[in-house]
Amino acid sequence: MGKSPMRAVKFSVTAVASLALLTAPAASQGRGKGARHATETQSAEQRKKAAEAEKAYQATLKQMPDQKFDPWAKMR
Repeated sequence: MGKSPMRAVKFSVTAVASLALLTAPAASQGRGKGARHATETQSAEQRKKAAEAEKAYQATLKQMPDQKFDPWAKMR
C-alpha cells in the first residue's frame, strides 16, 4: 500500500476548502437588490437635489477650457 487514507482525506478537505474560499467573493457580488433598489426608494426631494447637482456639474464642465496636457513638454 502506498499512501495512507488520512493523506487522501486531508487532500480532499484542503481542496474543498480552497474552492469554497475562491468562490465566496464571486457570490458576494451576485444579483442582490443593491443600487437598483436604492434608487427606487429615493424621495422626490432627493431626486430633485440629485438632478440639480448633476446640472451644476455639467455647467461647470462646460465652463472649463479644454486644455491638452503634454507630459513631455519640458523634455522637447
